[in-house]
Amino acid sequence: MNQHAFQQVSQNSPEAIPIEVSRIEGREWWLWGFAVSVTLALTLGIMSFTFPWFNRETDVAYWFDLREWVRALAALVLLFDLYAIYQHLQLQRIRRQLAERDQLFQLISENAADMIALVDSDGRRLYNSPAYQKVLGYSPEELRATSSIEQIHPDDRQRVLKAAEKARLSGQGERVEYRMRHKDGSWRTLESTACAIRNARGQTDKLVIVNRDITERKRAEEMLVHNALHDGLTNLPNRALFLDRLQHALTLSKRHSNYKFAVLLIDVDEFKIINDSLGHTAGDELLIQIGQRLKDCVRRADMVSRPRISDIPGRPTNDDTLARLGGDEFAMLLDDIRDPIEAVRVAERVQAELVTSFVVNKQEIVISASIGIASSTSPHTQAEDLVRDADIAMYRAKRAGKARCEVFDTAMHANAVKRLKLETDLRKALDQGEFRVHYQPIVSLETGKITGFEALTRWQRPEGLLPPIEFIAVSEEIGLIVPMNRQLLREACQHLRSWQTEFPSSPPLTMSVNITPKEFAQPDLASEIRKSLEQTGVDPGCLQLEIIETIAMGDAEKSGHVLSQLKALGVRLSIDDFGTGYSSLSRLRRIPVDTLKIDRAFILHMDSDPDSREIVRIIIMLAHNLGLKVVAEGTETQQHINLLKQLNCEMAQGYFFSRPADDQDMLKRLARNHSARATSVGR
Repeated sequence: MNQHAFQQVSQNSPEAIPIEVSRIEGREWWLWGFAVSVTLALTLGIMSFTFPWFNRETDVAYWFDLREWVRALAALVLLFDLYAIYQHLQLQRIRRQLAERDQLFQLISENAADMIALVDSDGRRLYNSPAYQKVLGYSPEELRATSSIEQIHPDDRQRVLKAAEKARLSGQGERVEYRMRHKDGSWRTLESTACAIRNARGQTDKLVIVNRDITERKRAEEMLVHNALHDGLTNLPNRALFLDRLQHALTLSKRHSNYKFAVLLIDVDEFKIINDSLGHTAGDELLIQIGQRLKDCVRRADMVSRPRISDIPGRPTNDDTLARLGGDEFAMLLDDIRDPIEAVRVAERVQAELVTSFVVNKQEIVISASIGIASSTSPHTQAEDLVRDADIAMYRAKRAGKARCEVFDTAMHANAVKRLKLETDLRKALDQGEFRVHYQPIVSLETGKITGFEALTRWQRPEGLLPPIEFIAVSEEIGLIVPMNRQLLREACQHLRSWQTEFPSSPPLTMSVNITPKEFAQPDLASEIRKSLEQTGVDPGCLQLEIIETIAMGDAEKSGHVLSQLKALGVRLSIDDFGTGYSSLSRLRRIPVDTLKIDRAFILHMDSDPDSREIVRIIIMLAHNLGLKVVAEGTETQQHINLLKQLNCEMAQGYFFSRPADDQDMLKRLARNHSARATSVGR
């Protein structure tokens, strides 16, 4: 009900109308009494002319004056009667207005959805609109038999009484929300405004109260707040609510030294595979079931980790100790633990609980989880920092083999900071062109001459040249390896074309370039290689792409399709680090490769380890039987070279011939190689 209607109701209340009626009745009695008095006085004045003492002889002028006086008095009586009739009509009009106002009040109060009440100064109900029975279920008789505050929630009564007192003093009360008991025992939330009714002395002796049922609105507001702080899929607290509770626990731990807690960050291993294979709907159902199991774990963990009742005030409740932070990542707050080792025990129970198979769409799914643990013993003051520590520990658990838990320590933080700096520096290095291409010669064991090169990336930092082992793995993880290797390919092809022009040979020099797993997954791999070949003018047959064994022998359909695209360019293909993966002889026979590169781990020990030597012999024999050439990596001694020659290996590369070096050094080696070849031909 708006303010205008509220004022109208207060002015037309059933108590206000009788007051105005009594005023009208008093005015009417005064009018009629005054009229009768004046009429009697005038009548007596006229009649007095007929009294005996007025019958004496008088002259004609006297009687003429007398007639005029009588006429004047008669006219005065007529005017007064007209005035009395006018006042009577006015009173009748006011009565009609009051009747209309009374009817308006009845219409408003009887049909309004809001509940309208009139109470006296003692809180007794004088009037309750029919809406009370519709909203709260009480009949008028039941309401009249009780006090106006009897159905109000005990926790809200003082606020309501205070608002009523303010309305009595100021004439207008403030808006107040409170709970009122329904006849069925449930609680309804009302929004109320009070307005004072003053008596003739200006004192407030009654209040008109307008109540509105806002129960559904409050429920909708609470639902909005709930949805803002809870995950829509699992109905668990979300990151915002979890961080709020964690911040509260962290603040509490700083105030009470005996209060300890731990944070568990739980990440489902290989969840993406489940989504990709079974679909996102099945993945969502699995997350719901995981959330339910974790809820059960929280209840049991709570009994285990807190066997005593804490006497610390303000300790977090257990309702918000489990949250879904996003994706397949959950977080758990273990409240009031006695020792950090308890967090490890709970983590192990969580892992044991999740190992039991789930059933999604009538299909059994077995999962595992990696868990990172951070404790309140950390010096941090912000909840986000604790979650970050647990996240670092969780990723360490994944790198250590998954399905395990790790506890955060300061060394992890130092490594994480170092890793973050490395990632930042790598991105800057790519933008600033700090990566260099170094080359290692590939030598024919038959002639001892350079037949080609392998292009390798080096990072030129201010403090010196950084080998690939320091940054290649990180570059692969963060996706920088793709632009790095595309840059390497273009530069390597440019140098190859220049060297082929300056030092022609038959067959021409070749260039080997590694293709990483991240690159192999790029849909535009073949088109990018074609573009580099066209821009540099290199014959595709002089470019050899090295692909690690696990990729080449992996997904037969996917890898076969990509390898066919590359082969269609006219480039040569080589399997790198052969012998260290899971080679399949049937797959090797069907994939379009040209060369096998034996991993250096076998070459380094072939002179001292008969098993390594036998493996090298079998690989060379296998390659020759399949019509493939062989390159031996990691040759460092003359004995390595002698043994490889005995086994009929065609080519080798390693420190025995040259360490990887820049293009200027390779240019000098090519010049010596060309000079030696010319001398040999001259002889």
